[in-house]
Amino acid sequence: MTKSNYYPKIHNRKSQRLKGYDYSNEGLYFITICCQNMEHRFGEIIQIEGANKVIMEFNGAGEMINVEWSNLKNRFQNIELHEFQTMPNHFHGIIEIVEMDGRPQGHAPTNNNSLKNKTISDMLDAFKSITTLGYIRGVDVLGWDRFDKKIWQRNFHDHIIKDEKEYIRISNYIVNNPSSWESDKFNPKNL
Repeated sequence: MTKSNYYPKIHNRKSQRLKGYDYSNEGLYFITICCQNMEHRFGEIIQIEGANKVIMEFNGAGEMINVEWSNLKNRFQNIELHEFQTMPNHFHGIIEIVEMDGRPQGHAPTNNNSLKNKTISDMLDAFKSITTLGYIRGVDVLGWDRFDKKIWQRNFHDHIIKDEKEYIRISNYIVNNPSSWESDKFNPKNL
């Protein structure tokens, strides 16, 4: 790589993952996935007239994101999906990896009858891939906004939820995310 092709924000990315931690372990994980270039793809935050309420109004792409998140449970049967929120340019959710059928959690038979750990990264890679294909179909068939190569950023943010108090705090943050959009760190006005 020549000096002129070196971009510190891209090439010096440090992993957000805890070193040595097995991300297929049972537990609760708070995740955030951001749109590439923080593009608004999934709808908009609106104030309900006559009410003191702010909501996320989904466009077709936002509705597709919500459906595919809910369908993730069909693909990975050792997970429970908790609170989630699609925002204009990002997504928050809580995934719980659970034990299944007496097998250690995170394991599923593969085509060679061996067991393979499925990590949070595996699950989010699948989600990002499925939703990207869904978005491409939306562009082709429904006239959604075109995009340049990717709808999601390469990485995602994760946090291992350690106790009930933290779960309640994070759940409330997710549920109330639309009403706090003005001060949200992912709002382009605050970047």
